[in-house]
Amino acid sequence: MMPRKPIYLDHQATTPCDPRVVAAMQPYWSEDFGNPASASHAFGWRAEAAVEQAREEIARAIGAADPREIVFTSGATESDNLALQGVLRARGVASAHIVSAATEHPAVLEPCRALAKQGASLTILPVDAGGRVSPDEVARALTRETVLVSVMAANGEIGALAPLAEIAAICAQRGVLFHSDAAQAVGKIALSVEALGIDLLSLSGHKLYGPKGIGALYVRRHRRGGERLALAPLVYGGGQERGLRSGTLPTPLIVGLARAVALAVAEQPAESAESARLARLRARLLARLREKAGDVQLNGAESAGLAGNLNLALTGTSADAVIARLPELALSTGSACSSTKPEPSHVLSALGLPPARIRASLRIGLGRFTTEAEVDFAADRIAEEVRAFRASQTSAASR
Repeated sequence: MMPRKPIYLDHQATTPCDPRVVAAMQPYWSEDFGNPASASHAFGWRAEAAVEQAREEIARAIGAADPREIVFTSGATESDNLALQGVLRARGVASAHIVSAATEHPAVLEPCRALAKQGASLTILPVDAGGRVSPDEVARALTRETVLVSVMAANGEIGALAPLAEIAAICAQRGVLFHSDAAQAVGKIALSVEALGIDLLSLSGHKLYGPKGIGALYVRRHRRGGERLALAPLVYGGGQERGLRSGTLPTPLIVGLARAVALAVAEQPAESAESARLARLRARLLARLREKAGDVQLNGAESAGLAGNLNLALTGTSADAVIARLPELALSTGSACSSTKPEPSHVLSALGLPPARIRASLRIGLGRFTTEAEVDFAADRIAEEVRAFRASQTSAASR
């Protein structure tokens, strides 16, 4: 029986806004609607107080030493651009060297390529079969000109987790800044920028049950040894966010972002239980698919990744064709940001997978509100369409 609306299984693309987050934002749309920069009346004061409280909550959640290290942006894409372009423009692009990885999100890879066109040197590191960057490879890539290393905390297509502490330690030893796109990691795995030694970290509200259109960049105020971390702004104007990101601050969205992040921290034991629940659902879905669909291969590592992520190759099929037969399921073949591009997934290509396997691959993203019944229904329907597709191919080949 088809559900009333599609079952949502694309939580790496975006997440539904938690009702508690919606409730927290509500007063700031039409009651406390003031501009946080309006310093002459109570409406502005209340908005400013809400923004600063949000800044403190986010800093506390990611283990930042100072709330002033949180810079609000429109999302992780802007945060990534501010980190990468901001650091190199402050240092001088032409003499700089950047190191990143082949499986990074386009929000990192495209700014890196743009900076390379402006004269920077760029090294893109390979990954292993599980999608992980080797710390040894990072160490070998560093030169005297290396200014910044950018490696994502968690990959949104295959769920691979990076060895952040090891990479950060190598960067610190060589005097190199370390940035991590943590849009897929914040609220899902434990993260402390101070404990890990991360210099810049990007996050986004809509990946952790918060609103779209809001994110933040953590910018360490002082590097090891006391030197001020210099960052050039991308947006100029009224000088908000200490001049790093001008523009009127969206108070409701900032409050929502902070509430979403704070919920993950306040419910840490529950979040650990949630990770375990998602891991069980993931294992259940995979086992049921393999039982009913036959040849199903897992892309990436079997374990030690994001609990709710599952990237599968449905051997002998076209994933796009299978998804088209499943209007009752919300699925994808990879990153939402590249879903309109005809090229195969750059993440799966970086794993060394053959084109036929990449074409047969789809991504399933389980989340906070996914149920066991939904997982069972999804596995059965995917298996049904996989069998039908394979049968049609066999029939066509025999004609």
